[in-house]
Amino acid sequence: MEFVKFGNKYVLRLDKGEEIVETLKEFCSQHGIKLGWIKGIGAVGEATIGLFETEKKEYHSVDLKGDYEITSLLGNISTMNGETYLHLHITLGDDKYTILGGHFARGVISATGEFLIESIDGEVDREFNDEVGLNLYKFK
Repeated sequence: MEFVKFGNKYVLRLDKGEEIVETLKEFCSQHGIKLGWIKGIGAVGEATIGLFETEKKEYHSVDLKGDYEITSLLGNISTMNGETYLHLHITLGDDKYTILGGHFARGVISATGEFLIESIDGEVDREFNDEVGLNLYKFK
């Protein structure tokens, strides 16, 4: 991974073989980014995406392998229990130009990945909400 910083924005390039979620999470932790936004494009050869089933309050995930274009990755940065917390969603295009999307849990770069992180001066924590079954923003 390589990056450059402009004010509160970071432009990152992830390289072939790098796992996206852990790399971005580690980057945010190392640079003290506790609140912000992430967006990106690129290509993956492996990905895990999910869908939250609201009635059962559980995620269902699928592992994908093959050539996929990241047509859009969007997400936010916050904290939970003092740790960096990323909430990411992704849309992927396959070789038939079919789009798949959902909650993004994992992905390995197959060619390159280009990401923009915008840091916000502040911190918003999360806590688990029993009624919804998700980790929600917690405003003090």
